[in-house]
Amino acid sequence: MKVYSIYILNKAGGLIYQNDVNPGLTKLTANDYLVLAGTLHGVHAIASKLSINIDGMESHQESTANANSALLVSGRSQDANNNKSGLQSIETDLFNLYVFQTLTGIKFIIITSPNPGELKKSYDSANEVFKQLYIVYSDYVMKDPFYSLDMPIKSFLFDTKVKEFVT
Repeated sequence: MKVYSIYILNKAGGLIYQNDVNPGLTKLTANDYLVLAGTLHGVHAIASKLSINIDGMESHQESTANANSALLVSGRSQDANNNKSGLQSIETDLFNLYVFQTLTGIKFIIITSPNPGELKKSYDSANEVFKQLYIVYSDYVMKDPFYSLDMPIKSFLFDTKVKEFVT
């Protein structure tokens, strides 16, 4: 699986990071990236409201509350991906798109090469990329004393580390 692009959206849907790590997709303008981020945020929000709440299954609010409780009790999250009811993936002939959401509402969007085969296997591979990306994000963005939350990420070290594990 080849990663083409990585986007990070804040909890309000603003694009705070965009990196086309491997060529393969058409280059967009800065405005197009912002429109894409807003659209994906909106579709994710609508999809989370449309998800079916089957008896016996917990709702999105309940799952978030349970995840927060587990985090407070154990000191660590059980699963870094908190995207249980929104848009999770889009599979096309040209690319695959995966959306991962943290407990704080930050969305990581990964666009990869298409993987003909089992979608679950592709999703698991993307989940591994997400975990590595989240570790790099935590180490080089969140621990940066000069970074302000919800502002664009302008870290050369973060860019370098992202390119290291993706390529």
